[in-house]
Amino acid sequence: MLHKFENLTFNELPQAIEHLIAEVEILKAMIESSNPNKVEPERWFNVSEVCEYLPNHPTKSAIYTWSSQRYIPCHKKGKRLYFLKSEIDEWLKTGRRKTAAEIHAEAIEYVNRKAKMNNRFYK
Repeated sequence: MLHKFENLTFNELPQAIEHLIAEVEILKAMIESSNPNKVEPERWFNVSEVCEYLPNHPTKSAIYTWSSQRYIPCHKKGKRLYFLKSEIDEWLKTGRRKTAAEIHAEAIEYVNRKAKMNNRFYK
């Protein structure tokens, strides 16, 4: 395709530039669509939007209760509550409940650690 523009005349220059701009736009779109690390701009939710976004679709009163108990991450501006999507996503990820086996293992580790501390203290 480049050979087409080897001997350009002044009159053909606008057409060549138009062609190059179109090609650059195509390449730009291809690069943007193939970039897996594309960073989305931060998104803010209001109370209604966070209710819709959360998987269990809680009521607005539940969101207000959770925020007053500092259970859900939120930002308060005046009388209004706002939620960052990234913080809500992180909060959802950390909400995983431990299995009985994990709790049992933690309990054994805690008891063993306390026993070692007591043994050092009473020697």
